[in-house]
Amino acid sequence: MRVTALTRQVATGDAQLTILQDVSFEVMPGEAVAIVGVSGSGKSTLLGLLAGLDTPSSGRVQINGHDLYALDEDGRAELRGRMVGFVFQSFQLLPAMTALENVMLPLELAGDLAAREAARAMLDRVGLGGRLHHYPKQLSGGEQQRVAIARAFVTRPALLLADEPTGNLDAATGAQVIDLMFELNHEQRTTLLLVTHDESLSRRCTRVLRLAGGRLENGKNLT
Repeated sequence: MRVTALTRQVATGDAQLTILQDVSFEVMPGEAVAIVGVSGSGKSTLLGLLAGLDTPSSGRVQINGHDLYALDEDGRAELRGRMVGFVFQSFQLLPAMTALENVMLPLELAGDLAAREAARAMLDRVGLGGRLHHYPKQLSGGEQQRVAIARAFVTRPALLLADEPTGNLDAATGAQVIDLMFELNHEQRTTLLLVTHDESLSRRCTRVLRLAGGRLENGKNLT
C-alpha cells in the first residue's frame, strides 16, 4: 500500500477544517503497522480513506498497484471485496445470521461456490468449529470477535484494516484475540494496518505511525 499526500478537509461554515494534512507512507506486503494517536488526531478518518469509504480532498491511495480514488464508488466496493478485510471494535456481525453465515457472506458476495466449506474451515481455525450455528447474541464478546476475524481472513485479503479490535474485550480475551489475528496475518502474509490506543499492542507491529493534529510524525521502526 502506498499513501501519497492524503488530505481531508470539511467545510465548517465559512471555514475549512483540516482533519488530515499531507499524510504519506508506504506499507510493504506482509508488514504489520500500528497507527496511534490521541482522540481527534485523525486515525478513524485515515482508516476510512484507506478503505475507500470516504473521499479525500486530495492525495492518492494505492492498494496492490490499484489507484483507489481513480475508481468510482462501485469500483472501490469491488476492490474492497477482493482485497480488503475489516475487523472492528464493535464486531459488526449481522445479528440475524449465524456465525457460519456471517463468515460465508463475503465469499457469497464474491460468487464463491465453495463458500460454506471455506467458512467452516476458517471458523474451525479460530476455535469455533462447535459454534457454527450460533447467532451473535449467543456468543461471548471474544467469540464474536473471533467470528469477525474469521470473516476478515476467509477471503485471504491483501490488506487487513483493524480498528481498535480489542476495545470491547477484557484484557485476557483481548490478548487471545490479538494472538490469533497476528497468527493469521503471518500465515496469510496479509498486510495489516491496526488503529489502536493500546501501546502494548502497537509494540507487536513492525512499525508505529503516529498521528498528531492530522499530521503524520515519522514512523518508528520496531525491528
